[in-house]
Amino acid sequence: MLTAIIDYESGNLHSAEKAFQRMAGETGTGDVVVTSDADVVARADRIVLPGDGAFPACAAELRGQKGIYDAMVEAVEDKGRPFLGICVGMQLMATTGHEYESVPGLGWIGGDVVRIEPEDRTLKVPHMGWNDLVIDRPHPVLDGIDTGDHAYFVHSYHVRLHNRADRIAHVDYGGEITAIIGRDTMVGMQFHPEKSQTVGLRMIGNFLRWRP
Repeated sequence: MLTAIIDYESGNLHSAEKAFQRMAGETGTGDVVVTSDADVVARADRIVLPGDGAFPACAAELRGQKGIYDAMVEAVEDKGRPFLGICVGMQLMATTGHEYESVPGLGWIGGDVVRIEPEDRTLKVPHMGWNDLVIDRPHPVLDGIDTGDHAYFVHSYHVRLHNRADRIAHVDYGGEITAIIGRDTMVGMQFHPEKSQTVGLRMIGNFLRWRP
């Protein structure tokens, strides 16, 4: 089995690569490669889309690499390959991003990417650091994960979903912040599982074992 972590110049992928390779070894789920090769993405058994920075820049970089973009869309939409979006990679799954300007997302899960506005004005944005997950519904990627387990976040924007049924987990930060979304063969995590220690590594292992 091959897991492709898409490299579209969205940031440093070293920590994600190491975490996924470690868990692939522990779970016996094949090879993990970081790639900007559309042919590799096309034949991958599962796909990971990371992302750091601003939504418009990440969307432009992804669409600018047409071969990778088309291969990813075909693999996920037509072939139903398991997909994981991380941080801005999760936000790109939504309908529209509203960071600096309104930019279309992939439209896989209905939602708008909007700035975090805590009800408690003493809370700073970006939302940075550890926060406790609140599980909204069961999902295979959360096997062994409970409400109260914590994950590591660094973001100023989050997905405001059109349909709450697409929310798997959230956190509280002066209001509810979407943490995990998903439907069908797709799942997205706003936090960085590769930086979330034991909890994050377990989620990565669960994703690699997931057979939707």
